[in-house]
Amino acid sequence: MNTLKITINPLDKRSKIRREIYSNFSEHLGRCIYDGIFVGKDSDIPNIEGYRKDVIEAFRQIKLPVLRWPGGCFADEYHWMDGIGELSVRKKMINTNWGGVVEDNSFGTHEFMRFCELVGCEPYISGNVGSGTVEELAKWVEYITFDGISPMADLRKKNGREKPWKLKYLGIGNESWGCGGNMTPEFYCDNYRRYATFCREYSGNKLFKIACGPSADDYNWTDVCMKNIGAWGMQGLSLHYYTVPTGNWEHKGSATEFSEEEYYDTISRTSYIDTLITRHSGIMDRYDPQRKVGLIVDEWGTWYDVEPGTNPGFLYQQNTMRDAIVAAINLNIFNAHSDRVFMANIAQAVNVLQAILLTEGNVTVKTPTYHVFDLYKEHQDAELIYSHVENNTAYGNIPCISHSASIAENGTVTLTLSNCSLDKEFSADIGAAFGEISTADGRILTGEVHALNTFDHPENVTIKPFGVKTENGRAAVVIPPCSVMAVTITLK
Repeated sequence: MNTLKITINPLDKRSKIRREIYSNFSEHLGRCIYDGIFVGKDSDIPNIEGYRKDVIEAFRQIKLPVLRWPGGCFADEYHWMDGIGELSVRKKMINTNWGGVVEDNSFGTHEFMRFCELVGCEPYISGNVGSGTVEELAKWVEYITFDGISPMADLRKKNGREKPWKLKYLGIGNESWGCGGNMTPEFYCDNYRRYATFCREYSGNKLFKIACGPSADDYNWTDVCMKNIGAWGMQGLSLHYYTVPTGNWEHKGSATEFSEEEYYDTISRTSYIDTLITRHSGIMDRYDPQRKVGLIVDEWGTWYDVEPGTNPGFLYQQNTMRDAIVAAINLNIFNAHSDRVFMANIAQAVNVLQAILLTEGNVTVKTPTYHVFDLYKEHQDAELIYSHVENNTAYGNIPCISHSASIAENGTVTLTLSNCSLDKEFSADIGAAFGEISTADGRILTGEVHALNTFDHPENVTIKPFGVKTENGRAAVVIPPCSVMAVTITLK
């Protein structure tokens, strides 16, 4: 068995790991909203006001901080007034981005905001800049947040909501370099300043405005946005990066049938987000050295070919232990960059891409990725602390162990570890600099790399407790191949 040493230093606090890093993304795409989140009050599926009861409970369990909506590419063809009022009068539209299906707008502003209330998460609305107008977005903000007398507030009250909601996160457009309008960065910046100017802060509501940032390694886009907008008019700049195992968008590879080489290619490609964050952060630092503008990674995750027999426009894919390792690596990277990464939203919540939940009829399956979020939830709002692993490598030069450590207000340390190696097991000796470990407990997710949860076998891959030995102020754990774990440590 391979051995390694892990060192944590609870006195060396680096930055706050904002809870928003553990957020999610929902789009009118495939079965994410309809059948995934919303089934209607008359459904035989157990629901609360039309929302799947099991989905609400699952989101609560992982302390979901923020949910982004209505897209995605859908956001820039969504006109919010079509989704308010009596269902019978709501306009129907064609969802041209995703499958060409009819969108009946039965899930609109009121439904989304209510769902967030039931879950206990913050809403993040992505505004329409591509096909919408400044007036339209301004009125949406007024409709949601104004507590007074105005046409939009009166309309909201007429539609059944007397008091306004609180809306913190507002995205000004989505992927404006692509499906959101195919804009140049200079043109987008001019549009951003117009739209953001008229999105007012009403009735004590404070907006955290997020500009459309780059796709992957488009460093020029970041430079132009920071130069032309900067801290003047935005609190966040988005970044989108998807892990495509083959690097070929025409043939992305199967979610469940893949070779060892394809697996390690996936791990290598997902780890590239560390380089992206480092380089984009460097550009942002030149204009914002105090790091007041957050990097918002509001779309990330794996993207494979759809499951055989499903609608290509619905982006439905299964989820294996490979995805769990991908999720763990990304979350550890976001934690490490928490001085600049203010939020991250995995794509997507239910039934789409690297979904944390899959639904079919009355059954909701928690995917391996969901369980990683469960393992990592204690990092939320804790302080990142120094941690170091004497690492080993797999398949050439890929680091086997990904890790991060944080300390909560009560002094409890959470250490998360993932081992991407498919054949190397490690015996790890954990020590605390300038202190001693008193107690340690562990939870682990592990399995063969192709292992997954199905509707017939929903708990094939699930979290289990595991023993951590403590002796002489140190702790010892065994880290199996293809595993993700969380170790909870108390110090003397």
